[in-house]
Amino acid sequence: MKQQSYRLGIDIGGTFTDAIVADNNGHVVATLKTPSVPAAPEQAIFDALKQLRENALPIEDIGLFVHGTTLGVNTLIERNGAAVGLLVTEGFRDILEIRRLRLENTTDLYGDKTEPLVPRHRVKEIAERCLADGSIHRPIGREQLLHAVEELVSEGTTAIAVCFLHAYKNPQHEQLAYDWIREAYPDLFVCTSSQVWPQQREYERCLATVMNAYVGSRMGEYFRRLKTGAAEYGLKAKVLSTMSNGGIMTADRAAEEPVKTLLSGPASGVIGATHVARMAGIRQVITFDMGGTSVDVALIDGEPAYSTENQVGDFPVIIPAVDVTAVGAGGGSLAWVDSAGVLKVGPRSAGADPGPACYGRGGTQPTTTDAYLHLGILQADRFLGGSMTLRPELSAQALEELGGKLGLSSRETAQAILDVATANMYAQFTPLMARKGVDPRDFALLAYGGAGPMHAFLLAREVGIRKVLVPPSPGTLCAMGCVVADLRNDFVHSLNRNRHQLVSGELERQYRELEERGREWLKEETKGGLSLESTYMIYSADMRYEGQSFEIEVPLTAERIGDPDDAVRLFHERYDSIFGVNQPDSPVTFVNLRATIVGVTGKVDTIRIPAPVQSQRATETRMIFFDGRELEAQVVSRELLGSGEPLQGPVIIVEYDTTVFVPPGFRVSRDAFGNIVGEAE
Repeated sequence: MKQQSYRLGIDIGGTFTDAIVADNNGHVVATLKTPSVPAAPEQAIFDALKQLRENALPIEDIGLFVHGTTLGVNTLIERNGAAVGLLVTEGFRDILEIRRLRLENTTDLYGDKTEPLVPRHRVKEIAERCLADGSIHRPIGREQLLHAVEELVSEGTTAIAVCFLHAYKNPQHEQLAYDWIREAYPDLFVCTSSQVWPQQREYERCLATVMNAYVGSRMGEYFRRLKTGAAEYGLKAKVLSTMSNGGIMTADRAAEEPVKTLLSGPASGVIGATHVARMAGIRQVITFDMGGTSVDVALIDGEPAYSTENQVGDFPVIIPAVDVTAVGAGGGSLAWVDSAGVLKVGPRSAGADPGPACYGRGGTQPTTTDAYLHLGILQADRFLGGSMTLRPELSAQALEELGGKLGLSSRETAQAILDVATANMYAQFTPLMARKGVDPRDFALLAYGGAGPMHAFLLAREVGIRKVLVPPSPGTLCAMGCVVADLRNDFVHSLNRNRHQLVSGELERQYRELEERGREWLKEETKGGLSLESTYMIYSADMRYEGQSFEIEVPLTAERIGDPDDAVRLFHERYDSIFGVNQPDSPVTFVNLRATIVGVTGKVDTIRIPAPVQSQRATETRMIFFDGRELEAQVVSRELLGSGEPLQGPVIIVEYDTTVFVPPGFRVSRDAFGNIVGEAE
């Protein structure tokens, strides 16, 4: 019999690494979670491959392997990346120091500046100059450049970032610098701004290049270890990595451009959520991804929203990414009391090691997970399907110690932790939705992540959202996003001309050049047998009224990308939809032209779980403490939840990778796609 080909998706989170295996007929044959190994992220993947092999899954039959990792973003946040040297045009040494001259907090006049990733003594000025129109004003000298690099290397520099003035218009000097450095120092990691992201805005372009160099060496070593180790387990598939824009690319490309993977973990979850929502026929969804470290939300209105104004730690990132915002602390976030005696939850997390107190690995401070366990919502012997036993006595001990500082009992302290965590989410969630111009009550809340289904109903109750959707295997939805993601990459050209300065045919010519770059990229990425069902292009332009400082992105139709008058018309309409006013007589500037190429991969169907048993009644009841009182909750395994008469909260639904908690005021049932659907009464 012919061997079955499988698809493997893995998402490496801060606390757990999730894996999902599906066959080409859309059946999920395995899901699992294993503790992450922060010191060696690839080890968690090897552990997952080992478990799959022990469960008789033929690793050699895996034809597609896509994974996402937080290694890059963690390297930035923890500031333990490479010693980067920066080469800039003479006179621009302080570009990372000056930044945008904005206060981090406008109410704090004494706030400290964010420390740059490159200290000033490792920034070298090069005597070269390109003008805004792309013409060369001052040629670059090889001898001076190599002397500057020699000084940096002698000081311990291990990576070089090159960002010259107006290189987005003419990359000639950056390319020469790259070639000279690679020739003299072949083992040095080198990247240029024109290679990483050639967009106007000097600081942001320079910062993106520095970030790429900062994480590049570490990511490259990680991918080398991963490919070598995975091959030893029998994995023959090409190693692919998810991107911040929700797409995928080869590991080799990701090692060269790791800055494009910084937000890949949250983006994968949104891609998976989009797939689930589309299969269920739901168009408007707010995703709620609660893992061990943070809570991330995103808007889906048919398709995910994208942004070029994302934030990673202390730094802005202009490279397009799925628009995901952190709004709170995760299940492993620590609860503590500040100097004023006020209970706080997060932002510090217990992580995977030592983890929450109930893990029994040495953690002594209580977390949100400890609170759920102590209140009876989590069951100690059913965590991860019983493969990991929690220790309630350690949670109780940690909560009693914290409660002593607050004058509360351990159960009151646990309830307070949930209340504070929910209040923190509400305080950030509500203004976020207002800024996006949406009423969250018009959307369904789609919950996933290890802790998302446990807390989603509490946020929905607070905000007024009436429908909550929990997909099958919600704890591994980010991994599922890896499996259903498409090849996708973004390209940009900074034009900076108003409508009357454009020559005939200029727009179409520039877009065709972007398209050609995209198709060349797709050709390189699909070498080695990765097949696609189809390809398509998405076009847009960053436009503004002349004299304005910032622009808005205007989607353009593929049929009329060469028509500047049509683009101007669409700009006026979009401007009016955002601000309620437009200026039809004012000149309009085309700042940047954007093109995105998408290579559509074959999709697996939504996760299919076994058919439910006829009776959907709860198999047991359990006493829990919630909202300050004891309640009797129905406890049911997910596979026993039917699609008939809904169960009334409080209900606890148990499954391998998460626990769904439905509080009083909601009723819950299962739909035809295997989703748990909760609705407010």
